[in-house]
Amino acid sequence: MMVMNTSTAAVNRLIDRFGRVHNNLRISVTDRCNIRCVYCMPENVEFLPKQSLLSYEEIERFVRVAVTQGIDKIRLTGGEPLVRKDLPRLVEIIAKIPGIKDVGLTTNGILLAPMAKALWDAGLRRINISLDTLDPQRFLELTRRTGVEQVIEGIHAAKAAGFDPVKINAVAIKGVTEADVVPLAKFSREYGLELRFIEYMPLDAGDQWERGKVLFAAEILDLLSQGISPLLPDPKSDPRAPAQDYDYIDGGGRVGLIASVSRPFCMSCNRVRLTADGKLRNCLFALNETDIRDLIRGGSDDETLAKALRDSVADKWEGHEINTARFIKPDRLMHSIGG
Repeated sequence: MMVMNTSTAAVNRLIDRFGRVHNNLRISVTDRCNIRCVYCMPENVEFLPKQSLLSYEEIERFVRVAVTQGIDKIRLTGGEPLVRKDLPRLVEIIAKIPGIKDVGLTTNGILLAPMAKALWDAGLRRINISLDTLDPQRFLELTRRTGVEQVIEGIHAAKAAGFDPVKINAVAIKGVTEADVVPLAKFSREYGLELRFIEYMPLDAGDQWERGKVLFAAEILDLLSQGISPLLPDPKSDPRAPAQDYDYIDGGGRVGLIASVSRPFCMSCNRVRLTADGKLRNCLFALNETDIRDLIRGGSDDETLAKALRDSVADKWEGHEINTARFIKPDRLMHSIGG
């Protein structure tokens, strides 16, 4: 089996047919989760058998190949990644791969407090914590579990471990979370957190999504402006990032808005995704996948893996078409894709 030397191999660029350059790989390490968010997964769900998941060694191999094709940023997701045993070991493995500039993690935060220091020591430098509400009853309604106190404890532990900024991801659903916008913003300002609101997307388990249930970015801005302080767009905001950043004019920090529905950012997307069972997806809403796990376990060499990655990116569509009659919801739910 031919193995690429990532320290000497020429680095290519992953460019699709629309000229978008991809350097960001999001890796789901598990489809399992310790909560059951209504917009993500059903209450009763059948998880993948453990042998179907990529091993840490298989993930490492694919990352080393991906680096030779221009990937330099990794984000670990789930399900809930912290339920995967010994996750700091995987972080350390990836962080040490030559060419990797950044390793991040998205977590619901419930298991974070006792693990934050170990993750930092392993080389993790960016962390996003999902928290839609500070209200225990609404947290229970949204997640079908208790645990808001543990999430808050995890946030403080992440700050203490050295993560800066700690980013908070809040899904915005009309008729459900309006009352949480201002309290979350005040909480984030008080503790120096970077809050990001995400428009509700059609990847829910019960097919309950409809456009009328989306709390749009413009509406969130209005709530924040009226309840706290007006905001202005940050001129330094990264155009490739999913969030448009806004600064409070009173100097009290910033907030990000991920307007996947009202202002799709598809034409600046630089992401590809690897699911926990080793399927490569060139879009969150992709209808087709490339089976990397079967290639690895079938003995394919590194150039075959690299070609599979190049071909997947080259075939990426223009955008997800949520706002058109042509939109087709993928079979996979959010928890089995990796956010």
